[in-house]
Formats: sequence, C-alpha cells, structure tokens
Amino acid sequence: MKAHWKYFLYVIRHKYYVLKASRKLKVLIYLRLLHDWSKFLPSEWFPYVHTFYKKDGSSQYNETKEFAIAWNSHQKRNKHHWQYWLLTWDRGEEVPLYMPTKYANEMLADWMGAGLAITGKDNTYEWYQKNKINIKLHKYTRNYIEATLVEGKELSKVERLKH
Repeated sequence: MKAHWKYFLYVIRHKYYVLKASRKLKVLIYLRLLHDWSKFLPSEWFPYVHTFYKKDGSSQYNETKEFAIAWNSHQKRNKHHWQYWLLTWDRGEEVPLYMPTKYANEMLADWMGAGLAITGKDNTYEWYQKNKINIKLHKYTRNYIEATLVEGKELSKVERLKH
C-alpha cells in the first residue's frame, strides 16, 4: 500500500507542476485538467507502481515487460507525447508528424513538471539538450520547441536578475 501512496503523491505533485507550467505556456484549460488522466487507469497504474516503488514505498527502477506495455499505452493515449506523433510504417520507416502547438506546449509543460516533481528544479532546457538526439520531432515542431525553450531560458535569466 505504501508504494501506491508514494506513486499517488508523485502523480499529484507532477500534475500540480504541469498545471503551473501550463499557465505560463497558455495550454488550454481542458488539457491542463486532463493531463495524464490515463496514469490512473489500472493498466498503467499497477505497472508504474511496481516499476518505480518497492512494496515498502522506497524508490527503485525495475523495468518490466508490463511497464513497457503501460508506457507504450500512455504515449499512445496522450497527445502531449512526441511518440504519439511518430508514424511507424510497415516497411520500418519512422516519420515524425507535425504536432499541433497546443500539444507541443503541453509536452513542454510535462517536461517542466517532471523535472520539478523529481528534482525540484526546472531543468527542462538542459534535459532537452541532453536528450534531443533521441526525440524524434517534425522539423517545425522541433523549431518551435527549441525556440520556446531558449525564450524561456532567457526569460528566467531576466527574472532572476530582477530579484
């Protein structure tokens, strides 16, 4: 039961930070409220709990086949994941599709919310720089994401200087 409680607290903390970041990014209110709703479904909940927490509630990372299936389902149910917009042809070719701005902004808010919920810091720009080689985005979506991240990084510098 402790593992479930710890995971519940994490999901709520993540949703809180995504909600805050979503306001800055002007994400539509219905997307803010429905963000990651599928994590509460048993098909995602149980594999996530068992992957990230031991029975006593202590942290772990134990990736299983069940988690891989749950993570794939989560990506395909939620349009704020870049994987949702990745078309895999039967011939094996992968083609990134254009991601509408409303979902790109929610994706950015998701990345910010994850960083804040896990580390307590908004390290989105640094995280993206480290991981962008593995993130398959349509060229227009990538340009938008990168411009928005740079703009946010510059804006946060200005805000720090004010205080």
